[in-house]
Amino acid sequence: MLFKQLFDDETWTYTYLIADPVSKEAVLIDPVNTHIDDYLTMLKELGLTLKYTLETHVHADHITASGLLRQKLGAQTGVSALCGAETADIQIKDGDVFTFGQGEQIKVIATPGHTKGSISFLWRDRVFTGDSLFIGGCGRTDFQGGDAGAQYDSIQKLFALPDDTVVYPGHDYQQKWISNIKQEKTTNPRLAGKTREEFIEIMNSLNLPKPRLIDEAVPANRFCGLEENQRQDAIVQREVAREKEAAKADGQPVVDCGGAVHKTGGMTAQDMVAAAKQQITEVTVDKAKQLMAEGGITVVDVREESEYAAGHIDKAILLPRGVLEFKIGTVAELTDKSKPVMIYCRTGGRASMAAVTMKMLGYTQVISIAGGFEAWQKAA
Repeated sequence: MLFKQLFDDETWTYTYLIADPVSKEAVLIDPVNTHIDDYLTMLKELGLTLKYTLETHVHADHITASGLLRQKLGAQTGVSALCGAETADIQIKDGDVFTFGQGEQIKVIATPGHTKGSISFLWRDRVFTGDSLFIGGCGRTDFQGGDAGAQYDSIQKLFALPDDTVVYPGHDYQQKWISNIKQEKTTNPRLAGKTREEFIEIMNSLNLPKPRLIDEAVPANRFCGLEENQRQDAIVQREVAREKEAAKADGQPVVDCGGAVHKTGGMTAQDMVAAAKQQITEVTVDKAKQLMAEGGITVVDVREESEYAAGHIDKAILLPRGVLEFKIGTVAELTDKSKPVMIYCRTGGRASMAAVTMKMLGYTQVISIAGGFEAWQKAA
């Protein structure tokens, strides 16, 4: 097998290439957008076909290259279903297995804590831990749904792997490249000999500065790293794909992972939307107009800025789905979480996801317009 550990010295990020030298199928874990040309050159020189780009989480310190690699090479993007990256091809869940090459398998281990959607990847005797576990440390837990207790529990799950399992982290800031489970269990200063309560106290007292790129990176990474002017096309492509998936749905869902793998029972983008719609209330366009005429309801457009500029419901507030959690606190009309809110997008999928997010944030009266802005325009 071919394996390479690549490093971005600006954000101290590790990217990993795994490839089968016979079939030439390859996987990249956590690619960085500023190295897109390097990846393309490397893959071409090695004669490799990139099948997947896999993300350990939605990063706050750099922008992923996965969307660009999908555009240029057709590689499928995989992100945890809990990350809100709705344009990713594969919504990953705990226990999923990616098969490539001649029977090579990458197994998914859910490791929430650094972020709600953090995952690790186990390949042979190597585990790629993202920001869940570093060499002599671990990722912070004070943003993106982070939870120190969950982080501790996730690391204990990793510590249950064989002692000689090689640890490859998502970052390193001390010029270290490699560790193993035994070394981290016995020498990691945040974990060795620490109780869960002690670990939580350590993490909650770090008081680290806000990541420099977080306001740019997180929204971009929820669209697989695509720039804003490219996101609308990606959204449309995924919504069309969801419609096709819904039309084909028959019994247990099957996710086609690039032709080489089938994962039965995996969570597709269509599954995510369907699950979200079960948790929210949708209203017809006529009912939406009635509620607006009665007054007292805030209308929120969760599409992208370019979509909003092309046409929107009168007096609707623009709050794109990708930045909702981070920007909602700045919207004066949404300060009171008990007041009614009505959300819409293009056809309803993003609005359903956004409505669930708002409910999780404490909003008690959130509804969505069935069919979205397309239905609104047709009814005009």
